[in-house]
Amino acid sequence: MTSTTDTPVSAPTIEFVSPIMGFAEHSAFHLVPLDEEGTLYSLRAADGTGVRLVVVAPLKFFPGYAPEIDDETVMKLDLRDATEAAVLNVVNVGDDPATATVNLLAPIVINHRTLQASQVVLVGTDLPLRAPLLAA
Repeated sequence: MTSTTDTPVSAPTIEFVSPIMGFAEHSAFHLVPLDEEGTLYSLRAADGTGVRLVVVAPLKFFPGYAPEIDDETVMKLDLRDATEAAVLNVVNVGDDPATATVNLLAPIVINHRTLQASQVVLVGTDLPLRAPLLAA
């Protein structure tokens, strides 16, 4: 039997330059695909503690979603251009997957080249903290 905390060797390790909100003690996570389309992922703490977040590539569910990343984050992640950035959003699955919500207000930005990441709180926007995933 395979533990739910086992991570495939091929899963990239993402290093957060600033912690994910609520997970200050964890800075390295494995990014594990949960589907073949590359839409749903698990971010699993690399330290083996079992900490795991479900994240989603937002464009399939929210086609108009285009968060503006602030200059400080661009510098922290050493993003040379927009093509180096991947955006993922945390999913709150809760007790019923049919009522899962997505945090559109604080996306996770990953630099493909360096595998560094940061969760960014978007300022000056009315994007929801809990957008229904399946209603999208």
